[in-house]
Amino acid sequence: MKVLVILGHPRKDSYCAAVAAAYVRGAKEAGMEVAYLQLSDMNFEWNVIVPSPQYQHLEDDIIKAQELIKWADHLAFVFPTWWGNMPALLKGFLDRTLTPGFAFREIQPDAFDKLLSPRTAQIITTMDTPVLVDRFMNGAPAVKALTNATLKFCGVRPVRKMLLSPIKHSTDAKKQQWLMKVYEKGRGLQNGVLTPWEKTMRKIAPWIQAIRFQFYPMTFFAYGIGALAFLKLHGGFDLTVFLLGYVLLFLMEVIVVFSNDYYDRETDRLNRFFSPFSGGSRVLVNGLISASAIKRAIKLLFFITCGLMMAVALLSATAFPHVVLMVSILFLIAVSYTAPPLKLSYHGWGEVVVGFTHSFAVILCGFVFQGGSMDTVFPWLLGVPLFLSILPAIIMGGVPDFTADKQAGKRTLVVRLGREKAAYLAAFFVSLSIVSTLLLSESALLQEIYGDMIYIAALHAIWLLVLLFRFARAERKPDRIDGILVVALSYIMWFALAPFIKLL
Repeated sequence: MKVLVILGHPRKDSYCAAVAAAYVRGAKEAGMEVAYLQLSDMNFEWNVIVPSPQYQHLEDDIIKAQELIKWADHLAFVFPTWWGNMPALLKGFLDRTLTPGFAFREIQPDAFDKLLSPRTAQIITTMDTPVLVDRFMNGAPAVKALTNATLKFCGVRPVRKMLLSPIKHSTDAKKQQWLMKVYEKGRGLQNGVLTPWEKTMRKIAPWIQAIRFQFYPMTFFAYGIGALAFLKLHGGFDLTVFLLGYVLLFLMEVIVVFSNDYYDRETDRLNRFFSPFSGGSRVLVNGLISASAIKRAIKLLFFITCGLMMAVALLSATAFPHVVLMVSILFLIAVSYTAPPLKLSYHGWGEVVVGFTHSFAVILCGFVFQGGSMDTVFPWLLGVPLFLSILPAIIMGGVPDFTADKQAGKRTLVVRLGREKAAYLAAFFVSLSIVSTLLLSESALLQEIYGDMIYIAALHAIWLLVLLFRFARAERKPDRIDGILVVALSYIMWFALAPFIKLL
């Protein structure tokens, strides 16, 4: 491991200098490569005197410091806490060194590339204020600012902290004891910085990001609607089949999400306006997971889902071939959203595919797995408002991706129609979802499913329609529409969660 120790105290004969020396000695004895940077020896302008530090002349010492930071795997900051914060020397060093383009890169107003990842850090600070007072009364401003607003923002994590206090009235023996602890901290680098749990999480976290859990509740409720619809009509419910069936659908959706990331790499790479709701998980674009690893995961999950499909088909009261055929068709439609040869989302059919698979198809799975028949009208009727409510969110989800999709040749409805017409189309489906619900609620089958909920949903629909019309009529349309997407996605829950609760 390459370790850079940075002394932020302006005096070379300070206790902090002794602390830094103890850490250096321990790290070297642990077999680490160690570089030492004493900020008081550097010659640079502390203040940022231009609009952005990236445009200020970089002195030779700042360039050398940046080279050392890039060289290091682990950064150790040693400094005193004065007036609740770090010395002006260290603050000036950070202002001048951790510049845009070196420590981070702004992609869009709320998204940044953390260019110092995967480095780790150690903070060692001395203070006269008791640790508990600093933490609970002052809020530990020095440590929090350096940890969260600076190092973690630039991708440095985890950041370990060691607070030595109180210094002013401590005995020489106590100071020697602290020096020994610091030495042991440096010596401990031979075992690495990360705990076994942190090492595991570093491997797991990109896969959690790739799965995109935020989109799965809708599938669960739609699936539950189908199973509960069977219970309402026939009075039976097989919990084992229900749970196995949901795991099957969950893993199928994971395969589709991974497949979308794999085949949408080009448009995701070009996308500058991605958000939690659009633009993919970005694990491939950011190099968190390799394309080959995604392909291996898809293959593994495919074999697991095949086994689960067989288990569900064997346990279900519905005929084995019917279950296998239905699941196979659903999988082929869903994965063809981006996967060749069909690549439906590249030909203007992606929105319909998502709407169908997350409404009619999933509801039917819940119904048929329990023993129902696909030609029963009830589950199909339950799917109509849900299908229509999903389409606006999926259509508008193409707005942030518009430029990238157009460049990559992905012919979504937004690309084909333009953003204004796409917004009007989304508004049409919002209106249609409410009208269809009002009409269906008059039927004997669905009279109890929606009830007075439809009037609250109508208010939500009006809110969404106002936002859509404002967007469509705006002369300069925003590239990010997070607010509209939140309202559109939450609108879906009236037609997924509400029927689920009513049937339950």
